Amino acid sequence: MDVTKIKTLGALTEAGYESRSIKEELRQNLIERIKTNKPAFEGIHGYDYTVIPELERAILSKHNINLLGLRGQAKTRLARLMVNLLDEYIPVVEGSEINDDPFNPISRFAKDLIEVKGNDTPIAWVHREDRFFEKLATPDVTVADIIGDVDPIKAANLRLSYADDRVIHFGMIPRANRSIFVINELPDLQARIQVALFNILQEGDIQIRGFKLRLPLDMQFVFTANPEDYTNRGSIVTPLKDRIGSQILTHYPESIETAKHITQQEAKFDKRQAEIVHVPELAKDLLEQISFEARESEFIDEKSGVSARMSITGYENLLSTAERRSLRSGDEKTLLRFSDFMGVIPSITGKVELVYEGEQEGAPAVALNLIGQSVRSLFPHYFPKIEKLQKAEEKSPYDDLVEWFFEQSGFELPDDISDKEYKEKLNSVQPLNQLVDKYQPDLAEDDKYFLKEFLLWGLVEYKKLSKHRFSEGIQFKDLYGSYIGGL
Repeated sequence: MDVTKIKTLGALTEAGYESRSIKEELRQNLIERIKTNKPAFEGIHGYDYTVIPELERAILSKHNINLLGLRGQAKTRLARLMVNLLDEYIPVVEGSEINDDPFNPISRFAKDLIEVKGNDTPIAWVHREDRFFEKLATPDVTVADIIGDVDPIKAANLRLSYADDRVIHFGMIPRANRSIFVINELPDLQARIQVALFNILQEGDIQIRGFKLRLPLDMQFVFTANPEDYTNRGSIVTPLKDRIGSQILTHYPESIETAKHITQQEAKFDKRQAEIVHVPELAKDLLEQISFEARESEFIDEKSGVSARMSITGYENLLSTAERRSLRSGDEKTLLRFSDFMGVIPSITGKVELVYEGEQEGAPAVALNLIGQSVRSLFPHYFPKIEKLQKAEEKSPYDDLVEWFFEQSGFELPDDISDKEYKEKLNSVQPLNQLVDKYQPDLAEDDKYFLKEFLLWGLVEYKKLSKHRFSEGIQFKDLYGSYIGGL
């Protein structure tokens, strides 16, 4: 039966409809999901054994929730996905400003209408997508914005005294009755505004300009907060924290595989880019490793965090850099190159908060340092580890390659050469081909070219080779030759 065809209170009663609170609604629908093994929070990766179980327990306990975590940890996304646990439609008294339940009206308007019209009271239906409200806590938010205020125009039009509660204009929270209401960055909300939430959360009272109304709002509150805010900008007042049932700690992805899932899901790129640019798995791993290195870097403020958005925007920039190069060189399709990671630097510099030492180095230098550290971290997964101390008589797997560069005046890889020239240049370094074939024989042919560049960068990071960045590309040299050239 299509419930939205029911248009009056009498017909709703005859249909046997039973109303329930939003917290009960969320709880029962979650129970059904759990019983049938259907995910309640689709599209969220890395929280299966940490955040999601805690969130589900909070919903089953009918708690208001505070999601506490650094930026870019999907706090708002989790809150928005709770909408999927609501009933598809709920009935409201038609014309009500605060979504009055026809069987349990709380506003003066709805009570008077039902008293006059009885079973003929008109009913409207609200879809679950319209039952999500969100407010970013900013210093300019007022009590009038979120709770309400006396409306002099309404008083004049209706010829009502200011002593009549019908002159009240309801704020965002009362208008979100029977809905999920999210306040983002709660510590940024002024303390006096936080105090105004006390009674709403616990007792169901609201106070507006001398009016104290018993208005038992039926709401699911979700707050988000960044622990950095507690010390830098504001704090959650203790009585408000006491009224929030569950505080759940979010976190960053714990593995590169999880981080890759998130990036591939969230990155927005043109279909053409995906068709013309071949991206090896190593390149995707390297991009995610940059974020992992940034979260441990001495140059970056760990309290501020490194958002997952850094990898997402970095991937978009990576594809765009390769696309731009292919357009300039006239290639219809292209392989992603290591030099394309220079296009990721703007995504890094705009997403990290540098400490004093980082400011001294400069944001671009810190970004290059992170790329280099990422190469060092992944290098042993593909090639034999290079030890810091090595006996003189011991032969290294890389000796032939280093000797090749010693005998050459300098090996250059310009940024904008065609794919054909790019492959020819890398294939011309015979010891490089031998190393890749020996240690990664099963790798797809197109992926080997990126791996060859990766190997060269790895040898630079381990001080076996040197590299020089010039305006058109990169030059690789042996370490000794580079030193002599410097002199």
